[in-house]
Amino acid sequence: MLALARGFARSKTDRTLRFVAFVNEEKPYAQTEQMGSRVYARHCQEKGEHVVAMLSLEMLGCYDDASGSQKYPPPFELLYPSKGDFIAFLGNTASRNLVRQVVGTFRWHEPFPSEGAAMPGLIRAAGFSDHWSFWQEGYPAVMVTDTAMFRYRHYHEPEDTIDKIDFDRMARVARGLEKVIAELVSWSIES
Repeated sequence: MLALARGFARSKTDRTLRFVAFVNEEKPYAQTEQMGSRVYARHCQEKGEHVVAMLSLEMLGCYDDASGSQKYPPPFELLYPSKGDFIAFLGNTASRNLVRQVVGTFRWHEPFPSEGAAMPGLIRAAGFSDHWSFWQEGYPAVMVTDTAMFRYRHYHEPEDTIDKIDFDRMARVARGLEKVIAELVSWSIES
C-alpha cells in the first residue's frame, strides 16, 4: 500500500483517491462495530460520500508453485487452481462489476496468474478483511489477496517472518494494481 500511495502522491486524478490503513481488523474486532474499517465506512455513508470502489489489500506476498499448495473452503476446490501461484480478487455479488473491471485491467497490464470471484456475502470466508465493512454500507469493494491461511501455513504463527515473502511476485502484483487504481480514479464503473 505504501508503494502504491507513494506512486500516486503527485498524480492528478479525476476522483478522490485515499490510501487508508485500518486498525482492529483482527479478532476480537473482526466484523464488529469497533472494526476500524467499519467505523470508517459507516462515517463515509453518514457523510453521503459516493465511494465507487474500495480495494482491500490483504496478504499479497506468499506464493507456492507446488500442486496441492492451495486450499479452499468447500466447494471452491472444484472451481479454482490447486497451486498457490496466483492472486485473487474477491467481491460480493453486489460488487461483481467491480470484480470484472479490476480483474480485466489487472490481466491486461500484468501477466500474472489471477482469479476473480463475486460470491454471496453469506460465505463467511469471503468477508475476512476490511472490504466487508464497505459491503455493509452498500459500497462496491474487492479484497485482493494471496488467499492467506488457505495457502500460507505460517499465517498468524510465530514463524510468519519476512523471509517467507516473495518480493518479486509481490512487486508484480503491485505493478498490476497501480494500473487498476489509475483506471478506477479516471473512469466510472458501470453498475
